[in-house]
Amino acid sequence: MGGKRATLKDIAREAGVGSATVDRVMNERGNVSVEVTERVLAAARSLDIRRVLPARYRRTLRVEILLARPELPLIERMGSEFAKLSHRVDRSVIIQRTRLKTDAPELMAGHIERAQADGIVLYAQSHPAIEVAIDRAAAAGKAVVTMISDIPHSGRLAYAGIDNAAAGRTAAFLIGRMVAGGGHLVVLCNHFSFQSHEARVGGLVASLEREPGRFTIEVVEGGDDNDLSERRLRATLARRPDTVAIYNAGAANRGVAGALAARGPLVFIGHELTPYTRPMLQSGVLTMVIDQNPEHQARFALDVLMHHFGHAEIPDLRQPYESRTPITIFGPEYLPVP
Repeated sequence: MGGKRATLKDIAREAGVGSATVDRVMNERGNVSVEVTERVLAAARSLDIRRVLPARYRRTLRVEILLARPELPLIERMGSEFAKLSHRVDRSVIIQRTRLKTDAPELMAGHIERAQADGIVLYAQSHPAIEVAIDRAAAAGKAVVTMISDIPHSGRLAYAGIDNAAAGRTAAFLIGRMVAGGGHLVVLCNHFSFQSHEARVGGLVASLEREPGRFTIEVVEGGDDNDLSERRLRATLARRPDTVAIYNAGAANRGVAGALAARGPLVFIGHELTPYTRPMLQSGVLTMVIDQNPEHQARFALDVLMHHFGHAEIPDLRQPYESRTPITIFGPEYLPVP
C-alpha cells in the first residue's frame, strides 16, 4: 500500500465485496454471513489491519498438543501449563493434549497427519517424515507451532521456545568462570536430530573455542534416558579422570547424578528446574540449572494460534512470529517456592 493506511475500499476490493459490507463487518453492525465476515477480515489482515473476528462469528478453534515421552519432567511441566491455559481461554477455544509414548518420527508424523485440530503444537525432532507431515498439515490450512526444539525446514507457522544456542553459550560462560584453568568437558545430550540439542552444544563449543586449548570437549549421546546416560557417563569418567565439568543439554539429570555418585562432585550444569533437579541443587550435586520457562512457551504458542485464526488481537504479535521466551538460571541460593 506504499505506506498508506488501507481504506474500506481497499479491503472491499481485496475481499470482493462492497464497501458497505466492509463497514458492517469492521464496525460489527451485523447482517453479514459468517463466510463473508471471515473473508473481509482475512482481507483486512492481508492489508496489515489486525481485527479480531467478532465473538458471534467465531467458530470453535481446536488446538491439539502432541506431547511425546510424557515421563520426561519438562514434558510433564509443559502438559500442566497447557492444562492451566485450557481453563483460562473462552469456550470457543478447545485444547486437547495427546500423549505419545515415544518420540519415534513415524509415530509423531502419523499423529500430525491424522490430527483434526485447526492448530497443532508439538515437540519433535527434525526428521523428513515429520517435516513432510507438517508441510501437508500447513497445505490443508492447519497451523503448526513447534515448541522446545524447532523444525525450521518445514511449513510450521512459528517456533515457541528459547534461543538454544544462547543457552549453550550461557553454559559455556558458567563453566568457564567456575573451572580454574581448563580440562576435559563432557557434554551429554539426547541426539542431534533435535535442533535444540544441536544448537545448545554448538553454542557451547563455539563459545569455548574462543580460548583454544583450554578445554577438550567430548559429546555423549544418551537419548534422554537416565539408565543409558548413567552407563555411558560412568565409562567416560573412568576413561577420562581429567574431566572437570559436565554439561547436560537434555533431560537425563538423574543419570548424571548416578554417574557422579561414583566419581565425586564436578561442576555440573543442567537444564530445567524440576522435582528432581531441585534437591540436586540443594545437595550440591548440580551446580546451576538453566530453565526454559515452559509457561512462557505454552502461552506464546497459544497466543500465536489465537492471533493467526482471528480469536485474539495481541498488539505485540505479527508475522513472522518470533518467540522471546527467556531463560532463567537457578542455583542453590536462589530457588523459588515449589
